[in-house]
Amino acid sequence: MEMEQESIDGLIEAVLFFKGEPVSLAELAKTTHMTLTEIESAVGVLSTRLSGGIRLMRQDDMVMLATAPEYAVHIESLIKEELSKDLGKAGAETLAVVLYMGPVTRARIDHIRGVNSTFILRNLAARGLVEKMPHPTDSRSMLYRPTLALLAHLGVSDATQLPEYRTIRDEIGVFEQRAASHIQNDSEESQHTLTDDEGHGDNDVLDMQSDMYDDE
Repeated sequence: MEMEQESIDGLIEAVLFFKGEPVSLAELAKTTHMTLTEIESAVGVLSTRLSGGIRLMRQDDMVMLATAPEYAVHIESLIKEELSKDLGKAGAETLAVVLYMGPVTRARIDHIRGVNSTFILRNLAARGLVEKMPHPTDSRSMLYRPTLALLAHLGVSDATQLPEYRTIRDEIGVFEQRAASHIQNDSEESQHTLTDDEGHGDNDVLDMQSDMYDDE
């Protein structure tokens, strides 16, 4: 079926609006009966054409419609309100860590929050808000990052476009350093206490031996 380029990007726009979630270029090609080359070209046209409140977001080979970045502050407040109702404080807290510190390991999330986040992360993943990705330097662990759908709902194409992104990251970093320092200090104090107790124990033994000799 032959279609004009304008018609192809219009069709893609309609499909993405209907789906309401990230769609791969391959799926778009299959759905529209177009080649990947035609889809790539049409996606470029659509991205240029959408310059108002709705934009085309792309991450690797996934694309979807999203609100424009300049409205991120307004959209984020709406999202926070909805997430607070649906996810509760723990979910919103965990999601914030993933948004501002991701890609991030579960261990680091646990460290920042001070509690185990396994169940919360599973819940967020089931809702399509976070996703796992391989750790580039540690095959034993996974990293968590916000999904394209979540970023789109927040009106940004990348987490770095979130309000006060750098400031919040820095504040969390400072908190982590302080927490690590407290843990180290507590460990050193425990070690000193253990050493003192062992010392007292040796003295007690010596005193007992001295009393035995005195009795003799």
